[in-house]
Amino acid sequence: MRVPLLDLGEQLAPLREEILAEITRVMDSSMYILGPDVVKFEKNVAAYCQTQRGIGVSSGTDALLCALMGLGIGPGDKVLTSSYSFFATMGSILRLGATPVFADIDPQSFNISPAKMREILKQGDKDIKAIIPVHLYGQCAAMDEIMALAAEYDLAVVEDAAQAIGACFPVAEEGGVRWQRAGSFGVAGCFSFFPSKNLGGMGDGGMITVQDEAFAQELDVIRVHGGKPKYCHGVLGGNFRLDAMQAAILDVKLRYLPEWHRGRRQNALTYEALFAETGVLEKGLVQLPPALYRPYADEPVAGADYHIYNQYVIRARERDALRDYLLAHDVGVEIYYPVPLHRQECLVKMGWQGPALPETDKAAAETLALPIFPELSKEMLEFVVAQIAGFYRDRGML
Repeated sequence: MRVPLLDLGEQLAPLREEILAEITRVMDSSMYILGPDVVKFEKNVAAYCQTQRGIGVSSGTDALLCALMGLGIGPGDKVLTSSYSFFATMGSILRLGATPVFADIDPQSFNISPAKMREILKQGDKDIKAIIPVHLYGQCAAMDEIMALAAEYDLAVVEDAAQAIGACFPVAEEGGVRWQRAGSFGVAGCFSFFPSKNLGGMGDGGMITVQDEAFAQELDVIRVHGGKPKYCHGVLGGNFRLDAMQAAILDVKLRYLPEWHRGRRQNALTYEALFAETGVLEKGLVQLPPALYRPYADEPVAGADYHIYNQYVIRARERDALRDYLLAHDVGVEIYYPVPLHRQECLVKMGWQGPALPETDKAAAETLALPIFPELSKEMLEFVVAQIAGFYRDRGML
Protein backbone atom coordinates (compact mmCIF):
# COMPACT_ATOMS: atom_id res chain seq x y z
CA MET A 1 0.00 0.00 0.00
CA ARG A 2 1.13 3.55 -0.73
CA VAL A 3 0.21 6.34 1.70
CA PRO A 4 1.32 9.81 0.54
CA LEU A 5 1.96 12.65 2.95
CA LEU A 6 -0.64 14.68 1.04
CA ASP A 7 -2.84 13.97 -1.97
CA LEU A 8 -4.42 17.12 -3.36
CA GLY A 9 -6.01 15.15 -6.19
CA GLU A 10 -8.32 13.41 -3.71
CA GLN A 11 -9.42 16.76 -2.34
CA LEU A 12 -9.95 18.43 -5.69
CA ALA A 13 -11.73 15.63 -7.55
CA PRO A 14 -15.24 16.35 -6.15
CA LEU A 15 -14.72 20.12 -6.56
CA ARG A 16 -13.35 19.98 -10.09
CA GLU A 17 -16.39 21.24 -12.00
CA GLU A 18 -17.20 23.92 -9.42
CA ILE A 19 -13.65 25.25 -9.49
CA LEU A 20 -13.37 25.07 -13.29
CA ALA A 21 -16.56 27.13 -13.57
CA GLU A 22 -15.05 29.81 -11.32
CA ILE A 23 -11.78 29.82 -13.28
CA THR A 24 -13.70 30.26 -16.53
CA ARG A 25 -15.82 33.06 -15.05
CA VAL A 26 -12.75 34.97 -13.82
CA MET A 27 -10.98 34.40 -17.13
CA ASP A 28 -13.93 35.83 -19.02
CA SER A 29 -14.15 38.81 -16.66
CA SER A 30 -10.65 40.06 -17.60
CA MET A 31 -10.22 41.21 -13.96
CA TYR A 32 -7.24 39.24 -12.73
CA ILE A 33 -5.64 41.31 -9.94
CA LEU A 34 -7.65 42.34 -6.85
CA GLY A 35 -11.19 43.33 -7.91
CA PRO A 36 -14.61 41.99 -6.80
CA ASP A 37 -13.54 38.37 -6.40
CA VAL A 38 -10.81 39.36 -3.97
CA VAL A 39 -13.20 41.64 -2.07
CA LYS A 40 -15.74 38.82 -1.75
CA PHE A 41 -13.12 36.37 -0.51
CA GLU A 42 -11.74 38.93 1.94
CA LYS A 43 -15.19 39.40 3.46
CA ASN A 44 -15.78 35.68 3.76
CA VAL A 45 -12.41 35.01 5.40
CA ALA A 46 -12.90 37.91 7.81
CA ALA A 47 -16.29 36.54 8.84
CA TYR A 48 -14.86 33.04 9.26
CA CYS A 49 -11.92 34.32 11.33
CA GLN A 50 -14.15 36.57 13.49
CA THR A 51 -12.45 39.79 12.36
CA GLN A 52 -13.59 43.08 10.90
CA ARG A 53 -11.47 43.03 7.76
CA GLY A 54 -9.42 40.79 5.54
CA ILE A 55 -6.72 42.06 3.19
CA GLY A 56 -5.80 39.64 0.41
CA VAL A 57 -2.09 39.50 -0.36
CA SER A 58 0.30 37.55 -2.54
CA SER A 59 1.54 35.00 0.01
CA GLY A 60 1.74 34.19 3.70
CA THR A 61 5.26 35.59 3.71
CA ASP A 62 4.04 38.88 2.27
CA ALA A 63 1.23 38.93 4.82
CA LEU A 64 3.82 38.98 7.60
CA LEU A 65 6.00 41.51 5.77
CA CYS A 66 3.10 43.83 4.99
CA ALA A 67 1.78 43.70 8.56
CA LEU A 68 5.21 44.53 10.01
CA MET A 69 5.62 47.36 7.51
CA GLY A 70 2.26 48.71 8.62
CA LEU A 71 3.54 48.76 12.20
CA GLY A 72 6.64 50.66 11.15
CA ILE A 73 9.05 47.90 12.15
CA GLY A 74 12.53 48.66 10.81
CA PRO A 75 16.25 48.94 11.53
CA GLY A 76 17.04 48.97 15.24
CA ASP A 77 13.77 47.27 16.18
CA LYS A 78 13.50 43.75 17.56
CA VAL A 79 10.67 41.24 17.24
CA LEU A 80 10.12 38.43 19.74
CA THR A 81 9.19 35.15 18.09
CA SER A 82 9.82 31.40 17.82
CA SER A 83 12.82 29.75 16.18
CA TYR A 84 10.81 26.59 15.51
CA SER A 85 8.92 27.72 12.42
CA PHE A 86 9.15 28.13 8.67
CA PHE A 87 11.79 30.61 7.46
CA ALA A 88 9.22 33.27 6.54
CA THR A 89 8.59 34.04 10.21
CA MET A 90 12.18 35.22 10.59
CA GLY A 91 12.73 36.31 6.99
CA SER A 92 10.03 38.96 7.16
CA ILE A 93 11.74 40.50 10.21
CA LEU A 94 15.21 40.46 8.64
CA ARG A 95 14.03 41.94 5.34
CA LEU A 96 12.96 45.08 7.21
CA GLY A 97 16.35 45.43 8.90
CA ALA A 98 14.94 44.39 12.25
CA THR A 99 16.33 41.67 14.52
CA PRO A 100 14.58 38.50 15.67
CA VAL A 101 14.67 37.63 19.36
CA PHE A 102 13.89 33.97 19.96
CA ALA A 103 12.10 32.46 22.94
CA ASP A 104 12.16 28.70 23.39
CA ILE A 105 9.09 26.57 22.74
CA ASP A 106 6.73 24.65 24.95
CA PRO A 107 7.70 20.96 24.52
CA GLN A 108 4.08 19.80 24.31
CA SER A 109 2.56 22.19 21.81
CA PHE A 110 5.76 23.16 19.94
CA ASN A 111 4.50 26.74 20.18
CA ILE A 112 6.39 29.64 21.76
CA SER A 113 6.55 29.43 25.56
CA PRO A 114 5.01 32.40 27.41
CA ALA A 115 7.25 31.65 30.38
CA LYS A 116 10.36 31.94 28.21
CA MET A 117 8.94 35.07 26.61
CA ARG A 118 8.54 36.64 30.04
CA GLU A 119 12.15 35.83 30.93
CA ILE A 120 13.28 37.78 27.89
CA LEU A 121 10.91 40.70 28.36
CA LYS A 122 11.87 41.08 32.03
CA GLN A 123 15.35 42.03 30.87
CA GLY A 124 13.86 45.36 29.80
CA ASP A 125 15.02 45.55 26.16
CA LYS A 126 13.17 48.62 24.87
CA ASP A 127 14.02 47.76 21.26
CA ILE A 128 11.51 44.88 21.28
CA LYS A 129 8.48 46.36 19.53
CA ALA A 130 6.36 43.38 18.54
CA ILE A 131 5.64 39.69 19.10
CA ILE A 132 5.03 37.11 16.37
CA PRO A 133 3.53 33.99 17.96
CA VAL A 134 3.30 31.07 15.54
CA HIS A 135 0.25 28.79 15.71
CA LEU A 136 2.31 25.81 14.66
CA TYR A 137 0.87 22.72 12.96
CA GLY A 138 -2.71 23.99 13.40
CA GLN A 139 -2.90 24.48 17.17
CA CYS A 140 -3.10 27.96 18.70
CA ALA A 141 -0.32 29.31 20.84
CA ALA A 142 -1.27 30.24 24.42
CA MET A 143 -2.92 33.49 23.35
CA ASP A 144 -4.34 34.41 26.76
CA GLU A 145 -0.86 34.58 28.28
CA ILE A 146 0.71 36.09 25.17
CA MET A 147 -1.84 38.89 24.93
CA ALA A 148 -1.40 39.60 28.64
CA LEU A 149 2.36 39.93 28.11
CA ALA A 150 1.79 42.18 25.10
CA ALA A 151 -0.45 44.46 27.12
CA GLU A 152 1.99 44.55 30.05
CA TYR A 153 4.95 45.51 27.84
CA ASP A 154 3.00 47.55 25.27
CA LEU A 155 3.89 45.35 22.30
CA ALA A 156 2.03 44.75 19.04
CA VAL A 157 1.05 41.14 18.32
CA VAL A 158 1.17 39.83 14.75
CA GLU A 159 -0.11 36.26 14.64
CA ASP A 160 1.66 33.90 12.25
CA ALA A 161 -1.40 31.77 11.52
CA ALA A 162 -0.11 30.40 8.22
CA GLN A 163 -0.89 26.84 9.34
CA ALA A 164 -3.92 27.58 11.46
CA ILE A 165 -6.89 29.06 9.62
CA GLY A 166 -9.94 28.16 11.70
CA ALA A 167 -8.03 26.96 14.75
CA CYS A 168 -9.64 28.10 17.98
CA PHE A 169 -8.37 29.02 21.43
CA PRO A 170 -10.65 28.85 24.50
CA VAL A 171 -11.02 32.26 26.15
CA ALA A 172 -12.43 32.17 29.66
CA GLU A 173 -15.28 34.56 30.30
CA GLU A 174 -18.12 34.91 32.73
CA GLY A 175 -20.44 31.96 32.38
CA GLY A 176 -18.10 29.69 30.45
CA VAL A 177 -15.68 29.66 27.55
CA ARG A 178 -15.66 31.55 24.28
CA TRP A 179 -13.84 29.91 21.37
CA GLN A 180 -11.87 32.55 19.49
CA ARG A 181 -10.22 31.93 16.14
CA ALA A 182 -6.58 32.34 15.21
CA GLY A 183 -5.91 35.67 13.58
CA SER A 184 -8.44 37.57 15.69
CA PHE A 185 -6.32 38.27 18.79
CA GLY A 186 -3.50 40.55 17.68
CA VAL A 187 -3.28 43.68 15.60
CA ALA A 188 -2.96 41.39 12.59
CA GLY A 189 -3.34 37.72 11.71
CA CYS A 190 -1.30 36.40 8.79
CA PHE A 191 -2.41 33.40 6.72
CA SER A 192 -0.91 31.40 3.88
CA PHE A 193 -2.82 29.71 1.07
CA PHE A 194 0.14 27.71 -0.21
CA PRO A 195 -1.31 24.60 -1.93
CA SER A 196 -0.37 22.22 0.89
CA LYS A 197 -2.24 24.21 3.56
CA ASN A 198 -5.64 23.12 4.90
CA LEU A 199 -7.04 25.93 2.77
CA GLY A 200 -4.70 25.93 -0.20
CA GLY A 201 -4.89 27.62 -3.58
CA MET A 202 -3.51 26.64 -6.96
CA GLY A 203 -0.50 28.88 -6.45
CA ASP A 204 0.58 31.40 -3.85
CA GLY A 205 -1.76 33.57 -1.84
CA GLY A 206 -2.20 35.02 1.62
CA MET A 207 -4.46 37.07 3.86
CA ILE A 208 -4.10 39.56 6.70
CA THR A 209 -7.00 39.75 9.14
CA VAL A 210 -7.42 42.84 11.30
CA GLN A 211 -9.94 44.29 13.75
CA ASP A 212 -9.04 47.97 13.27
CA GLU A 213 -10.36 49.64 10.14
CA ALA A 214 -7.72 52.37 10.13
CA PHE A 215 -4.93 49.79 10.15
CA ALA A 216 -6.73 47.83 7.44
CA GLN A 217 -6.75 50.91 5.23
CA GLU A 218 -3.00 51.35 5.78
CA LEU A 219 -2.42 47.76 4.66
CA ASP A 220 -4.68 48.29 1.63
CA VAL A 221 -2.27 51.00 0.51
CA ILE A 222 0.95 49.18 1.42
CA ARG A 223 0.01 46.15 -0.71
CA VAL A 224 -0.15 48.31 -3.87
CA HIS A 225 3.32 49.90 -3.61
CA GLY A 226 2.03 52.47 -1.13
CA GLY A 227 0.14 54.22 -3.91
CA LYS A 228 -2.99 56.23 -3.04
CA PRO A 229 -4.28 57.60 -5.29
CA LYS A 230 -2.70 55.65 -8.12
CA TYR A 231 0.83 56.83 -9.01
CA CYS A 232 1.01 58.91 -5.81
CA HIS A 233 3.12 57.22 -3.15
CA GLY A 234 2.94 58.64 0.35
CA VAL A 235 4.50 55.53 1.90
CA LEU A 236 6.82 52.78 0.74
CA GLY A 237 4.85 49.62 0.06
CA GLY A 238 5.25 46.53 -2.06
CA ASN A 239 3.62 44.43 -4.75
CA PHE A 240 1.57 42.29 -2.37
CA ARG A 241 -1.68 41.93 -4.35
CA LEU A 242 -3.80 38.76 -4.42
CA ASP A 243 -4.80 37.37 -7.82
CA ALA A 244 -8.52 37.18 -8.50
CA MET A 245 -8.18 33.62 -9.82
CA GLN A 246 -6.73 32.42 -6.52
CA ALA A 247 -9.41 34.28 -4.56
CA ALA A 248 -12.20 32.64 -6.56
CA ILE A 249 -10.71 29.15 -6.16
CA LEU A 250 -10.12 29.64 -2.44
CA ASP A 251 -13.63 30.97 -1.92
CA VAL A 252 -15.02 27.70 -3.27
CA LYS A 253 -12.76 25.67 -0.99
CA LEU A 254 -13.53 27.83 2.07
CA ARG A 255 -17.05 26.38 2.17
CA TYR A 256 -15.64 22.88 2.64
CA LEU A 257 -13.04 23.81 5.24
CA PRO A 258 -15.06 22.87 8.37
CA GLU A 259 -15.71 19.43 6.88
CA TRP A 260 -12.02 18.96 6.11
CA HIS A 261 -11.09 20.01 9.64
CA ARG A 262 -13.45 17.38 11.03
CA GLY A 263 -11.82 14.75 8.82
CA ARG A 264 -8.35 15.65 10.07
CA ARG A 265 -9.48 15.58 13.70
CA GLN A 266 -11.08 12.19 13.19
CA ASN A 267 -7.87 10.88 11.65
CA ALA A 268 -5.95 12.17 14.69
CA LEU A 269 -8.34 10.32 17.00
CA THR A 270 -7.92 7.17 14.92
CA TYR A 271 -4.15 7.48 15.17
CA GLU A 272 -4.45 7.72 18.96
CA ALA A 273 -6.50 4.54 19.15
CA LEU A 274 -4.24 2.64 16.75
CA PHE A 275 -0.98 3.66 18.39
CA ALA A 276 -2.36 2.72 21.82
CA GLU A 277 -2.67 -0.89 20.61
CA THR A 278 0.98 -1.21 19.51
CA GLY A 279 2.95 -0.61 22.71
CA VAL A 280 5.12 2.14 21.19
CA LEU A 281 3.54 4.75 23.45
CA GLU A 282 4.03 2.74 26.65
CA LYS A 283 7.69 2.19 25.84
CA GLY A 284 8.25 5.85 25.05
CA LEU A 285 9.27 5.16 21.46
CA VAL A 286 6.67 7.54 20.06
CA GLN A 287 4.93 10.57 21.55
CA LEU A 288 1.74 11.76 19.86
CA PRO A 289 0.91 15.48 19.52
CA PRO A 290 -1.41 16.47 22.36
CA ALA A 291 -4.49 18.50 21.52
CA LEU A 292 -4.14 20.85 24.48
CA TYR A 293 -7.54 22.51 24.20
CA ARG A 294 -9.71 19.53 23.29
CA PRO A 295 -12.88 19.78 25.39
CA TYR A 296 -13.49 16.03 25.36
CA ALA A 297 -12.49 12.91 23.50
CA ASP A 298 -14.55 12.93 20.32
CA GLU A 299 -15.91 16.17 18.85
CA PRO A 300 -15.64 19.69 20.31
CA VAL A 301 -18.50 22.01 21.04
CA ALA A 302 -19.99 23.71 18.01
CA GLY A 303 -17.54 26.04 16.33
CA ALA A 304 -14.55 24.99 18.43
CA ASP A 305 -11.79 23.78 16.12
CA TYR A 306 -9.39 23.10 18.98
CA HIS A 307 -6.80 21.76 16.51
CA ILE A 308 -6.98 21.68 12.72
CA TYR A 309 -3.97 19.34 12.23
CA ASN A 310 -2.33 21.13 9.34
CA GLN A 311 0.39 18.63 10.20
CA TYR A 312 0.34 15.60 12.51
CA VAL A 313 3.75 15.69 14.16
CA ILE A 314 5.04 12.96 16.46
CA ARG A 315 8.23 12.67 18.46
CA ALA A 316 10.07 9.47 17.65
CA ARG A 317 13.14 7.57 18.87
CA GLU A 318 15.71 7.10 16.09
CA ARG A 319 13.75 9.65 14.05
CA ASP A 320 16.01 9.76 11.00
CA ALA A 321 16.15 5.99 10.64
CA LEU A 322 12.37 5.79 11.08
CA ARG A 323 11.88 8.41 8.36
CA ASP A 324 14.05 6.44 5.95
CA TYR A 325 12.24 3.19 6.83
CA LEU A 326 8.79 4.72 6.25
CA LEU A 327 9.77 6.28 2.93
CA ALA A 328 11.17 2.92 1.83
CA HIS A 329 7.83 1.34 2.74
CA ASP A 330 5.76 3.87 0.73
CA VAL A 331 4.65 6.04 3.65
CA GLY A 332 5.07 9.75 2.95
CA VAL A 333 6.59 11.65 5.87
CA GLU A 334 8.38 14.96 6.36
CA ILE A 335 10.55 16.67 8.94
CA TYR A 336 9.35 20.14 10.00
CA TYR A 337 11.88 21.68 10.75
CA PRO A 338 15.32 19.99 10.78
CA VAL A 339 17.25 23.27 11.12
CA PRO A 340 15.67 25.79 13.53
CA LEU A 341 15.77 29.45 12.55
CA HIS A 342 18.44 30.37 15.10
CA ARG A 343 20.79 27.88 13.41
CA GLN A 344 20.16 28.96 9.81
CA GLU A 345 23.38 29.84 7.99
CA CYS A 346 22.20 33.28 6.87
CA LEU A 347 21.55 34.34 10.47
CA VAL A 348 24.82 32.90 11.73
CA LYS A 349 26.68 34.86 9.03
CA MET A 350 25.05 38.02 10.35
CA GLY A 351 26.67 37.37 13.69
CA TRP A 352 23.45 36.63 15.53
CA GLN A 353 23.95 35.50 19.09
CA GLY A 354 21.28 34.58 21.56
CA PRO A 355 20.34 32.27 24.39
CA ALA A 356 20.33 28.49 24.08
CA LEU A 357 17.02 27.03 22.90
CA PRO A 358 17.17 23.42 24.12
CA GLU A 359 13.51 22.53 23.53
CA THR A 360 13.66 23.94 20.00
CA ASP A 361 16.78 21.94 19.21
CA LYS A 362 15.23 18.81 20.73
CA ALA A 363 12.08 19.16 18.65
CA ALA A 364 14.11 19.65 15.48
CA ALA A 365 15.96 16.40 16.20
CA GLU A 366 12.97 14.25 17.20
CA THR A 367 9.86 15.25 15.26
CA LEU A 368 8.30 13.65 12.19
CA ALA A 369 5.10 14.54 10.34
CA LEU A 370 2.75 11.69 9.35
CA PRO A 371 -0.06 11.76 6.75
CA ILE A 372 -3.19 13.41 8.17
CA PHE A 373 -5.18 14.73 5.18
CA PRO A 374 -8.95 14.14 5.50
CA GLU A 375 -9.32 11.72 2.59
CA LEU A 376 -7.15 9.05 4.24
CA SER A 377 -8.93 5.74 4.77
CA LYS A 378 -8.77 3.81 8.04
CA GLU A 379 -6.82 1.11 6.22
CA MET A 380 -4.21 3.68 5.23
CA LEU A 381 -3.90 4.91 8.81
CA GLU A 382 -3.59 1.31 10.01
CA PHE A 383 -0.83 0.75 7.47
CA VAL A 384 1.12 3.80 8.69
CA VAL A 385 0.93 2.70 12.32
CA ALA A 386 1.80 -0.89 11.44
CA GLN A 387 4.94 0.27 9.61
CA ILE A 388 6.05 2.35 12.58
CA ALA A 389 5.50 -0.55 14.95
CA GLY A 390 7.34 -2.81 12.51
CA PHE A 391 10.33 -0.49 12.48
CA TYR A 392 10.76 -0.68 16.26
CA ARG A 393 9.99 -4.41 16.31
CA ASP A 394 12.71 -5.07 13.73
CA ARG A 395 15.18 -3.33 16.03
CA GLY A 396 14.19 -5.32 19.07
CA MET A 397 12.80 -2.23 20.77
CA LEU A 398 9.19 -3.42 20.83
